[in-house]
Amino acid sequence: MSIARILDLRPEELVRATAKDLLAAIRAAEGRTILAEVICPVMPILYDVGNAELVAAMGADIILLNLYNAQQPAVFGLSPVVGQSVIETVKGLTGRPIGVNLEAVDWDSDVQGKRVKVEQGRMATPDNARQAYEQGACMITVTGNPGTGVTNSQIRQAVAQIRAELGENIIIAAGKMHAAGIDGVAGDSFLSQAEVDGFLSAGADIILMPAPGTVPGITVDSARAVAAYVHGHGRLVMTAVGTSQEGADTQTIRTIALNAKMAGADIHHIGDSGYMGIAVPENIMDYSIAVRGRRHTFRRMAMRV
Repeated sequence: MSIARILDLRPEELVRATAKDLLAAIRAAEGRTILAEVICPVMPILYDVGNAELVAAMGADIILLNLYNAQQPAVFGLSPVVGQSVIETVKGLTGRPIGVNLEAVDWDSDVQGKRVKVEQGRMATPDNARQAYEQGACMITVTGNPGTGVTNSQIRQAVAQIRAELGENIIIAAGKMHAAGIDGVAGDSFLSQAEVDGFLSAGADIILMPAPGTVPGITVDSARAVAAYVHGHGRLVMTAVGTSQEGADTQTIRTIALNAKMAGADIHHIGDSGYMGIAVPENIMDYSIAVRGRRHTFRRMAMRV
């Protein structure tokens, strides 16, 4: 496939792109790639239209499945096509590349309050990553949901293991959208340069960090410093709205979007809890318009699968 910006690729080109091609297309888009997250075991807000289909319709270029169990794969309200995996069916319906969150839980970590249980199929293990890849995922995001006790040291270890298992066949993103419940971790200190180095040396293609304004202490300047460092090593940055602000008002969404772009985001992640399981759909569109305008947003929304 000839390399183009991701916003120029048609659905059939998006879903068949290799990891290498997809990374090149994201880089060429210069901060205009939108990734939307959806929670798998949650009822679709439109009943007979899946949440993955809805975020695609609102302009997302990539869909990230949260709480996806690689050992018992399912998306609420979706019946897989005969002969296809769940992820392959989602790809067919949406015409979008599909990523999966896997969680690097550190059982020795101190968690604020009660630790949230993580199913075995959601753990960031080489076997789960292999299964997700064979089911059709193009990207593994090694991260942590609230209260799970995911640490940066465990993320680094998981990234190295998954890279060894899958080589360059998969895109690996690494980092956290918030403290993931770790006691005593402040927003402005949980991603040091040494930890970024650890993710990069372990094999991460993309460094994930909170978008400016979503976590206390994460400013445009501090995020920009991380992005500049990562770009200097030839890798990409994904800023995340993982603090339920995906359900905020339009002005807040636009502010976060522009701040993330000024900070150097290559991929703009918008989370899954505006409504339960999905961002407020209009906010996906508004975020997209803020970073790439109406023409590219409406074109992505209108492209036929």
